[in-house]
Amino acid sequence: MTSAIESLRSDHMTFSIVATDGTAWGVAVASKFLAVGAAVPAARAGIGAIATQSYANLAYRPDGLSMLGDGRSAQATLDALTAADDEREQRQAGIVDGAGNAASFTGSRCHDWAGGVTGDGYAIQGNILAGEGVVQAMEQAWLATDASAPLARRLLAALSAGDAAGGDRRGRQSAALLVAQADGGYGGGSDIHVDLRVDDHPRPVEEIARLVDLHDLYFTKPDPSAMLEITTDLATELTGLLSALGHRPSGADLDDLGAALADWAGIENLEERVPQEPKIDPVVLEILREKAAAAHS
Repeated sequence: MTSAIESLRSDHMTFSIVATDGTAWGVAVASKFLAVGAAVPAARAGIGAIATQSYANLAYRPDGLSMLGDGRSAQATLDALTAADDEREQRQAGIVDGAGNAASFTGSRCHDWAGGVTGDGYAIQGNILAGEGVVQAMEQAWLATDASAPLARRLLAALSAGDAAGGDRRGRQSAALLVAQADGGYGGGSDIHVDLRVDDHPRPVEEIARLVDLHDLYFTKPDPSAMLEITTDLATELTGLLSALGHRPSGADLDDLGAALADWAGIENLEERVPQEPKIDPVVLEILREKAAAAHS
């Protein structure tokens, strides 16, 4: 199952959290390592999530997801992966399965400080850390998050806490955040809801946080309860704003206005925030006003 060819032979020092809220599964990770997101995380909606690190064995990702998909628990999957790996004592991994069971493994030859913790729905682990306090800070931050908040935000809170507690004692370089949920991808065409990576940056966790904000802006569906009815006055304003930006509605009814708004939103990458009904997201309205004002300045 596992071969030397499939194993990443770099000394991969990392801290990560693997977790689920019952509807989404994900991983947040940071390291003094180039492009950590290309090596550590894997997730599949309803199946589970995996982090493989410390001389990371990349075969753990497809093999582990396959085992989880066959119904094995997180612990049984981790036991099978490490049992088949001759280099297991150099490995570190965390897994959460579809039911929220968690498991973490730290080989005896991982560089200090190395270790992990698990709880209901989460596994946190790291190696070559500033100390055990990194993992403890991550766990405390995770447990303090609002259970109803988006998983990406909860994972980010834990990762940020680990970073603030010292993180990888060699320094900072990269970070990544991966979340899978059913139909969560762009346009509903996949289960990859969030896949953000900072490959080389002096403050990668801060940069991941900035990217999460942008992801929320461009890809989060608007809150139906916050949508604004397009009144006569608002329709007049929208017509003027869109016209100022070169998207004048072709007619005077709401369908024409909606088509012009959708055309502009598509160019601005805001199409996920434009509903079919004659309403407007206040976030989109504010951006439209700012763009129109800038066009006149």
